[in-house]
Order: sequence, then C-alpha cells, then structure tokens
Amino acid sequence: MEQVQQVARKQQVRPEPKRTEQHAHLSLDGLRDYRTALTAEESNVSYWRRIIQARLDVVRAGSDLLSENLKPVLTDARVGAGRRALVEVLATDDIPPLPDLAALWERQVDPLDTVALAALEIDLDDAEQQLSSYRHALHVRLGEATSELIARYRDEPHLCLTALPSQSRRGQVA
Repeated sequence: MEQVQQVARKQQVRPEPKRTEQHAHLSLDGLRDYRTALTAEESNVSYWRRIIQARLDVVRAGSDLLSENLKPVLTDARVGAGRRALVEVLATDDIPPLPDLAALWERQVDPLDTVALAALEIDLDDAEQQLSSYRHALHVRLGEATSELIARYRDEPHLCLTALPSQSRRGQVA
C-alpha cells in the first residue's frame, strides 16, 4: 500500500516554479538565508506546538499533575532565547500573531481548581490553534521561496553550483 502511495505522489503533476515579484529584491544568498530562517522558524513553532499540545493533553486528563516533573521545563531560563525567537520572519498580514507562549507555558494552576484548569485548557487550545495557523503560513512562505529558488536554478542552472562549498572553504569544512 505504501509503495502505491509513493508512486501516486511521484506521478502527481507539480506546478511549474515561477519567479515572483515578491522575492525579486532578494539576492540568491538572501533567498537561501530567507529559506533557512523560515525553516528554523518552522522548527521552533513545531516545538512549541508539541509542547502546548502535551500540556493540553495533561490538563484535559483532568489535572496538571505533571507540574512537579515539568517545573524545570517551565522555568524562564529553560524557555529562553532560542525558543522565544518565534517571530523572526517579516510580519505581514498572512502571518497570524502568536500568544505569549512563555507566560502560558509557565502558568501553574492548582489541580483542584476546576475553574482555573478550564481556563488554562481554553487558553492552551487557543494557543495551539494560533500556532497551527502560524505554522501553515510559514509552510506557504517556505513553498513560495522554494519555488522561487527552483525557478532561478532553472533559468540559470550554473547558480546551483554556488550552493556547493567553494574550494577555499572545503579545507575548513570537516
């Protein structure tokens, strides 16, 4: 069954990559850097989404009993610089805003306080939906940037070679 699905995917007609005005201002290196930033951003968003979903599952199970085990993860130091850098790409209308994930993740509630648990569940669910929307927007941008890169390579195939390490850098790469 899996092989049939793989063959079906390979036979799908992919849209022809086209150059766009949206990326015209970027140099080739700038476009590559942009794609790298989008990929890193998507990785951060996916990380947060999994963390928020895990906490949501715990809260939905009727408690926040893991809070003692999660305390080290909930500290401000652990939710530091790398994981707060979620909004590194240029803000536009297609990128939805993100909730304050660190504050939401650090919020601790009494497992016996059903009202506080319900409020936390609602906030976690909202955050998960926002992260999903944000991640989708990142995927769209990443696809567009990739299409632009492929179109440039098709227009000028020698540009592909510039992605390889140069002779002077090969000695440094080990």
